[in-house]
Amino acid sequence: MSNDQGRQDPSAALDDIARQFVEARRAGRSLADFPGAIPADLMTAYQVQDLAIGRWDDDVVGWKVGYIAAERRDGSGDERLLGPVFSRQLWNATGSIVDIPVFSGAGGFAAVEAEYVLRLDADAPADKLDWTPAEAAALPARLFTGVEVASSPLATINVLGPRVVVSDFGNNNGLVLGTEIVDWTRLDEARLLARTEIDGSVVGIGGAGNLPGGLRAAYAFALARSARRGRPLRRGDLIATGNATGIHDIGVGQHAVIRFEGHGEISCRAVAAG
Repeated sequence: MSNDQGRQDPSAALDDIARQFVEARRAGRSLADFPGAIPADLMTAYQVQDLAIGRWDDDVVGWKVGYIAAERRDGSGDERLLGPVFSRQLWNATGSIVDIPVFSGAGGFAAVEAEYVLRLDADAPADKLDWTPAEAAALPARLFTGVEVASSPLATINVLGPRVVVSDFGNNNGLVLGTEIVDWTRLDEARLLARTEIDGSVVGIGGAGNLPGGLRAAYAFALARSARRGRPLRRGDLIATGNATGIHDIGVGQHAVIRFEGHGEISCRAVAAG
């Protein structure tokens, strides 16, 4: 597909990108290439994301946070990015295997990520646009284990970079919420450890200590960027703070188990999206 938009109205071009991603997700089909001109910067990519959210018939219940490598950042200075988590793509781990929808069987991208997930216990001030990790820690939240379903109809989404990731819901297709980690603010984050296995083989070992700046840095970013987008976080919103053991490719039919040391495990099976 050509990336030349010709004389198309810029706002219409962005909406067309959003439409094509949303339609591909609904149908469970892949996209051979980015559907249009890749946004010039992250702020434009968030415009695409907002347009796609408007086209998606579901409520946003939280956000995934992804880290941006230094060489892939733009003039915004953002070290991380956001993608929405929707109500119907939030599942509670019950001890049994959770089916997670992915696009890999249809030629897209699919991975699982071990996550530590915050749930706000209070509204964030809508007019506060800058947050430090210490300020974020003072806004009450509970911490849970979790698994992000990182999946997109576009197989090359991560290769093409953060502006493409942001454009397609942050490369998110769901979140599995696990056990609460009580009194998390009193814990040493370096002792929050996790291990990811796929089909019985260990594919990643790590924990909260793998997150640059730690849980509070991810929390602070989510609060700040959400407020600047005009979407200040509210009580009950979820924040998946970033991959704790890596980004692990998974295909339809494969079985992932994420073990959180001292805090249980989450078992998932990949099924075809759509």
